[in-house]
Amino acid sequence: MARKAQQGFTLIELMIVVAIIGILAAIAIPQYQDYVTRAKWQDVITSLESTKLATAECMQQNAGDATLCDTNGEIGSTMPTSVQGATITRGTFNNTGTATFSMAGGAPLANCTVTMTGNGGPGAANMTWAFANTGTSCGKNKTGVGT
Repeated sequence: MARKAQQGFTLIELMIVVAIIGILAAIAIPQYQDYVTRAKWQDVITSLESTKLATAECMQQNAGDATLCDTNGEIGSTMPTSVQGATITRGTFNNTGTATFSMAGGAPLANCTVTMTGNGGPGAANMTWAFANTGTSCGKNKTGVGT
C-alpha cells in the first residue's frame, strides 16, 4: 500500500504567519491613523486659502494694518467656520501687520489646535505665514504643519 503524502501547513508555520501579520498591523495601523489625521488637517488648512489670500491683499492695500482686515466684509471673502470637525476662528489682528487664525480640531483631528499667523507689516514686500500646534502629541506628524 502506497503511503499518502501529507498536505497543508504545520502549526508552527501558521503561528509564524500570524505573528508577522500582528507585527505589521502594530506598525501600519498607527501610521495610517496619523496619515488620515494629516489629510483631514490639510482639508481644514486648504479651506482657509481664499481667506488667507484676501486678508493678505487687504493688508497690502491698508499699509499692513490688519485691524482693517478682520471681517468677511472688509476682505470680501467668507471665512469657513467649520471644516472636517475643526472650528475655525479669527484670532488677533493688529496694526503692526499680524493676523492670526485658530483651527481647533475635535477627536477626528486628534484634539489638536493649529494657529496660523501671518506677518506682513507696513512696508513688507510680502506676507509670511507660520503655523504652530498645541495639544498633547500634536506635532507635525499629526497636523502636517508646524513643528
